[in-house]
Amino acid sequence: MIAHAPLPAFEFVDKVSDKAGKVPVIVAVPVARPAKDGDAAVAGPLAETLAALDLTALGASESAGSVRVTATGAAPATVALVGGICPEASADEFRDAAANVAREVDGTGARLVLALGIETAEQASAAALGALLGAYRFDRYRTDTRPAIDSIAVLVPARLLKSASAASQRVRILATNTWRARDLVNTAPNDLTPAEFAAYAIKAAKLPRVKTTSLDLEALKAGGFGGHVAVGQGSINPPHLVKVAYKPSKAKGHVALVGKGITFDSGGLSIKPAKSMETMKSDMAGAATVLATVIAAAELSLPIAVTGWLCLAENMPSGSATRPSDVITIHGGTTVEVLNTDAEGRLVLADGLSAAREEKPDVLLDIATLTGAQLVALGPEIGAVMGSEDVRSEVIAAGDAAGEDLWPMPLPAHLRPSLKSPVADIANMGDRFGGMLVAGLFLKEFVGSTPWAHLDVAGPAYNERAPHGIAPTGGTGFGLSTLLTFLETRAS
Repeated sequence: MIAHAPLPAFEFVDKVSDKAGKVPVIVAVPVARPAKDGDAAVAGPLAETLAALDLTALGASESAGSVRVTATGAAPATVALVGGICPEASADEFRDAAANVAREVDGTGARLVLALGIETAEQASAAALGALLGAYRFDRYRTDTRPAIDSIAVLVPARLLKSASAASQRVRILATNTWRARDLVNTAPNDLTPAEFAAYAIKAAKLPRVKTTSLDLEALKAGGFGGHVAVGQGSINPPHLVKVAYKPSKAKGHVALVGKGITFDSGGLSIKPAKSMETMKSDMAGAATVLATVIAAAELSLPIAVTGWLCLAENMPSGSATRPSDVITIHGGTTVEVLNTDAEGRLVLADGLSAAREEKPDVLLDIATLTGAQLVALGPEIGAVMGSEDVRSEVIAAGDAAGEDLWPMPLPAHLRPSLKSPVADIANMGDRFGGMLVAGLFLKEFVGSTPWAHLDVAGPAYNERAPHGIAPTGGTGFGLSTLLTFLETRAS
């Protein structure tokens, strides 16, 4: 069973001092901030440390978002200089700067004080969230661990203390569930099989007004979930479909979320190149995000019903694996000719979308690491959104508010004929060019008239590069903040 590392304690404060004790203090300040500004809120040796530094001179060559830890001699405090931050900086800039600071000082066991010159409650919340996300670590498989950050204090003006503190619960819940999604993505696939994922989801979602249901292989066969059965039949680890339903009293509507949960994707008989398999433990990021979103909505007691569908399978080659040219039947009766077994995510999503729409939600969203074409089109940091124009616009707006980059993409009718099959209702592959859009057109077949949007997050869900801003190397939790903001907007 997955065990999560605890988040550091954090608080908003309007005054701070480095109290005598065994925990070292690191204070983060903007490099261009004159030492005298704001020092009334920083007492004791911390103030002495700041006064001893010519921050303007030190910061002359600092780039935006950069962090440099400066030794302070005999003083009991250390200073982390943060480039590119000023009172006019956006909330996202404060968030990413705080994340960079936390990542830089992780391993010290210190109390981190963010004295970044915050002027608004939005900046305060963003800095706190950034610090908590930057402090993320995944040590499950390491024997050489370092001390985590002891605690985080965000320095705000006294006039903002009440409003900033009121937002602390959301900040912590969002950070905790982002860590949850990241941990799931980073867990090795031998430890996170579909059955293990299902068991984890059932345990994690034991919350008031949340009910979970898990369908195993026999139940999937009986229910006609041919996508799950076909994708999972080549593996010794059978598929599961988990429904996690949060239903508050007097709910203001109902949103269904469907997540792709391929716990490892070899490509099946249409096998991937070896190099392409190295990150395929991340192919369940959509399901991890959906689970984390439903849990966050329940923990925040949002007045909106949310049903999450986790479409879990392992895609492996074997003598029992699905073959190219096999015909399968998706839940609801649509037949699909499987032309490429590496286009498996859309098959389990088709099952999930069909089951979700039967409950007649007001809106239906799915999120998936679905196509390599998404990376080709938009790169590693921007997700794509397709679907009903009004819902697509809502999702884009939620992403903007959440600080996650999403881009609207079309579903061109002229690409739909490429999905025609001579033997079944539809094929699982079409034109190579525009492959991300073709995948969206395939999914559209299974939502009926339900307002719907599809998020393809193949790039931003897993960061293969060096950490930057709130994105660590590995699982990022991308999409959770957008989905939660979408739910909050709908519930308001």
